[in-house]
Amino acid sequence: MLGRILTVGGFTLLSRITGFMRDIMLAAILGAGPIADAFFVALRLPNHFRAIFAEGAFNSAFVPAYARIRQQDGVVAARLFADRIFTLLFAAEAILLLLALVFTPEVIRLLAPGFADDQGQFALAVSLTRITFPYLLLVSLVTLYGGMLNAVQRFASPAAAPILLNLSMMATLALAAFFPNAGHAAAWGVLIAGFLEALLVGADQSRHDGLPRFRAFAYNEDAKRFFKALGPATLGSAGLQIALFADTIIATFLPAGALSALYYADRLNQLPIGVIGIAAGTVVLPEMARRIAAGDERGARHAQNRVIELTLLMAIPFFVAFLLVPDRIMSGLFSRGAFTAADASAAAATLAAYTIGLLPFVLIRSFTATFLARGDTATPVKALLISVAINVACKIALMGTYAQVGLALATSIGAWVNFALVVLFAMRAGLVAIDGRLRRSAIKLAIAGIALALALAASQRWLDVVFGDMQRLRAEAELATLTVIGGIVYGGAVAALFGRQWLRGFSKHPPASPPTLPGPAGET
Repeated sequence: MLGRILTVGGFTLLSRITGFMRDIMLAAILGAGPIADAFFVALRLPNHFRAIFAEGAFNSAFVPAYARIRQQDGVVAARLFADRIFTLLFAAEAILLLLALVFTPEVIRLLAPGFADDQGQFALAVSLTRITFPYLLLVSLVTLYGGMLNAVQRFASPAAAPILLNLSMMATLALAAFFPNAGHAAAWGVLIAGFLEALLVGADQSRHDGLPRFRAFAYNEDAKRFFKALGPATLGSAGLQIALFADTIIATFLPAGALSALYYADRLNQLPIGVIGIAAGTVVLPEMARRIAAGDERGARHAQNRVIELTLLMAIPFFVAFLLVPDRIMSGLFSRGAFTAADASAAAATLAAYTIGLLPFVLIRSFTATFLARGDTATPVKALLISVAINVACKIALMGTYAQVGLALATSIGAWVNFALVVLFAMRAGLVAIDGRLRRSAIKLAIAGIALALALAASQRWLDVVFGDMQRLRAEAELATLTVIGGIVYGGAVAALFGRQWLRGFSKHPPASPPTLPGPAGET
């Protein structure tokens, strides 16, 4: 399991690194003006639908169903199930794609109504969306192929596929002079990436077990179980995307550059969420499910507490840095070419607002695992939908005063509401038990975070003195210096407060709790 985690985590980190390289190119070539805003709308639309219907709901319903059928009924039955689902998925995505291409102007008016006042920007958004939207069909096939591979413990190609999106966009941006504008270059990079990802993952699946084929759909017991799981998953994924749709819709009414500031700030905010939070949730869910199935409730809670502990250890430096020095981070990463100092300042303020909700974002997957491991998908969705409603209401209330910073702040408020509700529901059901070690570790990690904050704050004036005369690469040098200082201070504080015994404790498991004896009337 550790080898597979390292495989997926390594490719995820490589994807994030190449993603930052892509964003540096986007910032330098595309900037943060009207063309950039039109492209980001065109990029968000297929990505929103992908998150709902492909990587979100579909993946969470298909992978366990396919794995169960393969384990219980054999390879032939699993292949038949995959063929039928593939046929249904392809037909649904093809119809959605056709409708989207025909009614693209209406979709843009609905989801980016602020563009209607600028006919040039509106026409560009329509043109770019028609280029990027077929990516949805291609990435849906990637999700299906990847799900089949994951079910048989093959993770490398599905994890590596997102890297191709970054490389493809970088290649087309480098050739932007051959396109009508940089927005068209980036959009074609997205579409080309869809074909490359489908070829990579499809080739792996073809070599291993053959690609799924078109087959008449049958609504049998396996299909019923699949759709029963797909319904709540789709509702939850759609609820999360509603808040992101609201960002896109509202930001189109804000001054030019607001969407771009949201994009660059969110890209940084997603680094700890993706590499730490989602990875932690992915690891702890099967571990808890296995222990709960064996009657080891104590071991399941021990695993959950240790994952929360590790998540806090890795997330606190991001929280402190994004909150205290977002301007230097944005300047060091993106301030070059068409991305001005004013653009960096707007994105930095947006990043700070997102950071207020960073801790609940990285912890939520580890807490919802206690429900999902027991087969309860409804409770986390209930908490999510309540938080989405509050999130959207806060966006509307804050946009007038704080522009895109208000949208990011509303997202953080929604994250805290979602996290608080999940924890409340879990505690009420007796599914969470914070042990003494986690409480002590949280206090020590807070102290280490404070030490880091003091070090970063004290370094500000010193940086201005040391690098004040630099004409080139000043922002990059300041960011690199802060990274070294922060790493030394935080690492030293953690080492001094915890010592080696704390790390060794992660490899030790408590004695398994005794199995619960059957009670009256067959209850346990």
